[in-house]
Amino acid sequence: MKLPSLKEIGNEAKLLLIGIPVLIWTLVPIYHMFLFAISPKEDAFSGKLWPAHPTLNNFKIVFYQEHYFLRDFWIQFFNSVVIALSAGALTLMIATAAAFSISRLRVPGGRWVMNLALFTYFIPAAFLAVPMYRTMGNYGLLNNHWSLILAMVTIASPYAIWVLKQASDKLPVELDEAATMDGATTLQLFRLVYVPLMMPSLVAIGTYAILLAWNEYLYAFLLLSRDTEITLPVALGNFLAADDSPWELLMTTGFIYALPPAAIYYAFRRYMVGGLTAGAVKS
Repeated sequence: MKLPSLKEIGNEAKLLLIGIPVLIWTLVPIYHMFLFAISPKEDAFSGKLWPAHPTLNNFKIVFYQEHYFLRDFWIQFFNSVVIALSAGALTLMIATAAAFSISRLRVPGGRWVMNLALFTYFIPAAFLAVPMYRTMGNYGLLNNHWSLILAMVTIASPYAIWVLKQASDKLPVELDEAATMDGATTLQLFRLVYVPLMMPSLVAIGTYAILLAWNEYLYAFLLLSRDTEITLPVALGNFLAADDSPWELLMTTGFIYALPPAAIYYAFRRYMVGGLTAGAVKS
């Protein structure tokens, strides 16, 4: 067995020196969130690294909605799921069709679409919140889940189109030509050739859009107001409105809310880096 060289050992040591502090910096807030979640109210601010009397009662209170701020917990959680999945699916459909049309079909004006997609990222999303609110109000969509879904699709689509188009450009054109010579229609070419080859990038972009909508607060706060229509991030903000905020319940709810995106990322982690960077450098 070949022993590692001093240069390789040095490189590994440098990675560890950088990686370990970053890992600790990332895990410490998560640990404190979990610490609050398993602490009784009287021990939440004790400053100890582990509570003297750890309990799962906070999770019971959240699951059974036994607090005023949690009376619509499962409805709000379901709202978040529906909005995130809908925004992810619509973004994926729009971006995939646009990238296929621009990259493979060479439709006229494709370059303008790409330039405009990139131009939108010069404008911070927060600056568009008030115009988006007025637009949704003009169409009667306020307090409707579609308002937030469409807003998230608007924000996510330009980046999704750009990434998928660049990844699509790397696919061999000969595959399209061979399929066309075999009698494949445009839809068959899209369904049987393009989509399977683009699957890693599609999974990465779909995950990106879902997580973007899942974590959105500003647009959800502006566009939705009824307790039975808001998403869970907005509902979590209600905890801070009280004079004596139940921090242990807030952290427990936040910890539960963080589990689905963590599970999604873990399930598709092998697609994320490769899919999102597939179009970063054009060969």
